[in-house]
Amino acid sequence: MFKRVINDAIADVVFDFEGAKITARSGESVAAALLADDLLSFRQTPVKDLARGPFCMMGVCFDCLMVIDGQPNRQACQVVATSGMKVARQHGAAELNIDQADPA
Repeated sequence: MFKRVINDAIADVVFDFEGAKITARSGESVAAALLADDLLSFRQTPVKDLARGPFCMMGVCFDCLMVIDGQPNRQACQVVATSGMKVARQHGAAELNIDQADPA
């Protein structure tokens, strides 16, 4: 369904998505890499457990929230894919630990 505009670029980044190896181009977001691999469901809603995937791809809608390297509520469209990272779907709402939040 989704295709990369430039197909001759070398996929030099490999990360884990729920046990599957996903390849990405250097500088590509986690969301873009997953969409290019035909993965559309990134999370389930807290109330009705409905599947959601990226909508805006610019960090506004929060439909691409995922668990990335053990940290929930990460926007996959805003995280650059790096080799070795572990990515998983987020099921429902995840609690934030305010004590570990980065002070702004």
